[in-house]
Amino acid sequence: MGLNVKKILISQPKPAGDKSPYYDIAEKYAVEVVFRPFIKIDPVELKDFRTQRINILDFSAVVFTAKTGVDHFFRLVGETRVYIPDTMKYFCVTEAIAVYLQKYIVYRKRKIFFAATGKMEDLATLISKHNKENYLVVVSDVHKNDLLLVMDAKKIKHKEAVMYRTVSNDFAPGESFDYDALIFFSPSGINSLMKNFPKFQQGDVAIGTFGPTTAKAAKDAGLRLDIEAPTPDAPSMTAALENYLKKALPKKKK
Repeated sequence: MGLNVKKILISQPKPAGDKSPYYDIAEKYAVEVVFRPFIKIDPVELKDFRTQRINILDFSAVVFTAKTGVDHFFRLVGETRVYIPDTMKYFCVTEAIAVYLQKYIVYRKRKIFFAATGKMEDLATLISKHNKENYLVVVSDVHKNDLLLVMDAKKIKHKEAVMYRTVSNDFAPGESFDYDALIFFSPSGINSLMKNFPKFQQGDVAIGTFGPTTAKAAKDAGLRLDIEAPTPDAPSMTAALENYLKKALPKKKK
C-alpha cells in the first residue's frame, strides 16, 4: 500500500456551493479532490411506475433509506396528484434523511421516526415495534438490504416501490483516470468501477468505502480496503479520509 496521495476521486456529485469538508481537506493536505460519480440516478417515469400497480394511499407508512428516495417519492406523489394524509408515518434509516423531509412536508406536524444509530438493523428494530403498519418501502431498481429480509421474516406487511434507477455513469473514452485514492458510497459504485475498468489493478491506489454493504462489495470484487467509515474513530467519510491522510502526508505549511 502506497501513501503518496496527490489526487482523490470522491464518487459523489460536486457540492452546490463552495463549502465542503472535502475542500478543507484538499487545502489542509495540498491534495486535489475531484467529484466524479460512478453512478447516476434516473427517474422511474410515471407510466412505468403505474405498471407496478401501487396505490400510495393503500399504505400507512413509508420507508426511506436514501434522500434520493425522498425526492422521487414526492415527485411521483405530485405526478399522480395524490394527497398524502397527515396520518402518514415516515420511517428513515438516518436522522439526516428524516430532517430532509422538511423539503416536502411540515416536519413537526408529521409522525417521523429514524434509527438513532443510522444502521439498517436498528431501523428494522424500530419498524418491528410498529408492526401493525402497512409499509411502502421506496427503493431503486438495484436494491439488496437486510431490512427487507427482516420485514419478510417478521411478516410485517409491506411492498417495495421502485421509484428510481441506479445506472453506471460510464467514463468517456480518453477520460483521465489517474487517481491515488477512490472513495465509494454504495455497492453500485464498486460495480461501476469494475464495469468501466474490467482490468483494474489496484496496486497503490487507496480504496475507501462508506457503510458495511459498500465495504463488502469492495472486498467481494477483490479490492483492498484502506479507508473505512463509519467507525468509532471516523463517524464520517471525511473523518476517515483525514485520518488516512494524516499518516500519508505532512500537513500543508502556512
